[in-house]
Amino acid sequence: MAVAVSGPTVSAAPARPVSARHFVRLKLRVMGNNFRGQAWRVALFVGGAVFGLWFAGTGFFLFAAPGLAGESRYALMVAAFGGGLTVLGWLLLPLVFFGVDETLDPARFALLPLSRRTLVTGLFAAAFVSVPTIAVLLALCGLVVTAGSLGGWSAAVVALVGVVAGLLLCVAAARAVTSAFATALRSRRVRDLAAVLLAVLAALIGPLQLLGVAALGDADWDRLDGVAEVVGWTPFGAPWTAGIDMAEGRLWAAPVKLLITAATIVALLAWWSRSLESAMVGAASAGPVRAQRGTTGGAVAQLFPRAVGWARRDRFGALVAREARYWWRDARRRANLITVAVVGLFVPVMVNLGGSGFTVDSAEGFNASLDPSPLLSSVSMLFVGLLAAVTVANQFGFDGSAYAANVVAGVSGQQELRARMAAFSLYVLPMLVVISVVVGVVLGEPGWIGLMAGTLFATYGAGLAVNCFVSVLGAYSLPETSNPFALNTGAGIAKSFLTLLAMLATAVAAVPMVVAAGLLGDVWLWLALPLGAAYGLGAALLGAYLAGDVLDRRMPELLATVTPRR
Repeated sequence: MAVAVSGPTVSAAPARPVSARHFVRLKLRVMGNNFRGQAWRVALFVGGAVFGLWFAGTGFFLFAAPGLAGESRYALMVAAFGGGLTVLGWLLLPLVFFGVDETLDPARFALLPLSRRTLVTGLFAAAFVSVPTIAVLLALCGLVVTAGSLGGWSAAVVALVGVVAGLLLCVAAARAVTSAFATALRSRRVRDLAAVLLAVLAALIGPLQLLGVAALGDADWDRLDGVAEVVGWTPFGAPWTAGIDMAEGRLWAAPVKLLITAATIVALLAWWSRSLESAMVGAASAGPVRAQRGTTGGAVAQLFPRAVGWARRDRFGALVAREARYWWRDARRRANLITVAVVGLFVPVMVNLGGSGFTVDSAEGFNASLDPSPLLSSVSMLFVGLLAAVTVANQFGFDGSAYAANVVAGVSGQQELRARMAAFSLYVLPMLVVISVVVGVVLGEPGWIGLMAGTLFATYGAGLAVNCFVSVLGAYSLPETSNPFALNTGAGIAKSFLTLLAMLATAVAAVPMVVAAGLLGDVWLWLALPLGAAYGLGAALLGAYLAGDVLDRRMPELLATVTPRR
């Protein structure tokens, strides 16, 4: 006999649609987890937040200065040039130094039933939950004070809308450019032309600053007013100058500039959406694989690139071959190599041609005289050498969980570090030679090539020694994504502090080269190259020896640190 059981019907609650607030809550949860890690990482995050607040306060008073001083003449220039440099920084600096926060890796959402619009808006909203974004917003609020002081509350409201719109523009530009550039770098068959062009644009930040100093010293305010007006009608200056136009009575200009900003944001988000989707589904093809020509030496020999054909077929040679191949094929590493090549060439040229020649005279005004010297050349080369060496400050972070293979194989710390130095130097040392020759020819001083090369080699070797310790003791994980400019939450702050620490230590270690250039005069032109090369080689080997022992003791901890968290 069947028994019928009746009861209340239980229906499943309808699932809530995913919106931007879910991404923001997830980002806040991830940021909160930073305070549960190691004490020094928590200290770095807190220190970065304090530095961000200091930056915000300084920027706020700079942008508010024209309004507080009642100088309406300078308000438009400060808004146009200051805001334009802010947008330019958000465009280029992530490609060169800091990267973008990709804690919420888009690739992890590829298999979820999320529309493209939901994903873009959610990631876009989560991007604002970061220390740099909040600091920039607070700094730019100084424009609201300027507009309110000059034009009342209506101008302040328009300026506030412009600041918010400008911040949206900055974040959208950073995301769109890095995502599109990451897609291009991911393909092994794509030439690095786009990478070089963007790195050149980033390297032009320094020359633009020098030109700005020259323009301010020349004090041609009428010309600067005209340039500021032109910049104010571009996306670089439109959101920041809308409130100033309102304060000066140009009521029609404010809504037009806000429309220009809105249209630019929409275009950037559309661009980001297309590149983001292709990155998630792996649309970029690696291209057809060419057949290997010849089989001489067997399969093992084919694993060694031509650049390391000299290496012995043993454990050390295999490590060198592996690192050399990764430095060219890994998008993150390749982007760093391009940055070193371009910035390392532009900085010494600009410093030697303009750094020492800028003078201010009460009678003649602002003058620029080309007066390079061996001492100044040594200082500029010191910067290039430490910039090249600091690239390996997180060399184990590039490997991530793949470093477990070396741990299991029992590779000694000294052998590991020496092999990584050798592979990285295969790319960097030719760059340093080219930089020395080019700068010497541009300056018209070919006799200084040995001086420059010696300083570069010494600084580079000392920097490798310093960064061996930094890479072992201060490593951090990188997100598993095809974007070479992606960083986890808090990693950008850690990277900036560790980079600064490594550069300062390298500069101290390389100071003897600069002192010798200033004291020995022409004699040092002959001694700099051999002594600098010997100093750099000895420092690098000593650093590998000392840091290798530390690595042997910290292999398990280092592997756990560089393994990305899921």
